[in-house]
Amino acid sequence: MLIPAQLYAQSLSSQITMTKFAHDAIVPDTNSQLTKKQQVAAMFNDIAFKYDFLNRFLSAGIDIRWRKKGIKQLKELKPQFVLDVATGTADVALLTYKLLQPKKIIGIDISEGMLKIGKQKIADKKLQQIIELEIGDSEQLNFTENSFDAITVAFGVRNFEHLEKGLENMLKVLKPGGKLVIMECTQPKQTALKGFYKFYMNFITPGIGKMIAKNKQAYQYLNNSIQAFPEGETFLNIMNKAGYKNTYLKTLSLGLCTIYCGSK
Repeated sequence: MLIPAQLYAQSLSSQITMTKFAHDAIVPDTNSQLTKKQQVAAMFNDIAFKYDFLNRFLSAGIDIRWRKKGIKQLKELKPQFVLDVATGTADVALLTYKLLQPKKIIGIDISEGMLKIGKQKIADKKLQQIIELEIGDSEQLNFTENSFDAITVAFGVRNFEHLEKGLENMLKVLKPGGKLVIMECTQPKQTALKGFYKFYMNFITPGIGKMIAKNKQAYQYLNNSIQAFPEGETFLNIMNKAGYKNTYLKTLSLGLCTIYCGSK
């Protein structure tokens, strides 16, 4: 039976007990009185016009390959209804359609600025009937249970204000047998890379963010949130606690990115 979206969101809220993680408290501006979610939305609204360019520039284009590898974790499942959480400018939604050809993709994000750019990219490819974008986030999923064959989150779980709540909500709207695929930036473990990585993330990335997007703070937040995020096996344990089964991870590019997967 379908449940009205508002009542369903309320029922989820009452069922979930939240655990706080270190990255939950990482915010773009520690002096702001706004919540993390509000600050992150404002931050992405501010940098939306340069977001795609900076992603390609700062990662030397390798972020596209990371997204493709994440989406390919769904190839055997052949999902027809896909939810892309923290869709941003719809890069993953568009790649998902290109690689898997599902019947419907819904992308949600808390940033209107990012969605505006994503909608234009979708319109340019005339895919409005297949890919829909709307305001939303993992903590307030206005969908009934068992709605989606697959859920993707690319470089967005670090921005969740309540990680465990977001994971549990996504599990509820997955169909039995459905699969969650998360792609996230991680810190390399190789000693030879650690020094360069820290220098790049502490100085180069914020500097380029300030020069190009006029927002150093946003890219300093990127570094801080990566450092605080519970990565690797720790994150898999959190997924297991949230109720996911058959969880596994794959590291890419010497540990600079990790794909996390789990099923319902």
